Amino acid sequence: MSDQHPIVEDDVLGTLVRATTELSDGEILTHDWYAGSVVVDGGDLGLMIEGIDPEQVSPLLPRLREVVSRIDALRRTASDAVVTRFSTGEPETHELDEAASDLTLEMIEAAADGTIILHLNDDCGEHFPEGYWPAVHLGPDDDVTDVTVES
Repeated sequence: MSDQHPIVEDDVLGTLVRATTELSDGEILTHDWYAGSVVVDGGDLGLMIEGIDPEQVSPLLPRLREVVSRIDALRRTASDAVVTRFSTGEPETHELDEAASDLTLEMIEAAADGTIILHLNDDCGEHFPEGYWPAVHLGPDDDVTDVTVES
């Protein structure tokens, strides 16, 4: 993370900084998003907000705060959506319950268009190949608009 870009401070979400990656040759790539984390249930939950400056990031903060405040319900919505998307039939209750246990929320991404993307991790390694994870896209009313697999 770089000190050359302005930071965004939020009472709920904490400090958000312009995301950077340092390559092995020392070159630093600056990304088009801000990053941070918030403590939820005793663990860090990553935050990623699309934007290159505080003026682009700030309008997304109220929606992100609201999502964090309801994260328990949205976690279950996300894991249920993943099972439903990749099942050949109607998922059984025990399948939904197992997925809720196996798939943990790792990051919340707020896109400039208002979409929220919940990035999940397959903790048991039985559902997705290593290096791949499901992502659940939520519309403005938290309706699931898409489920993707990312790498």
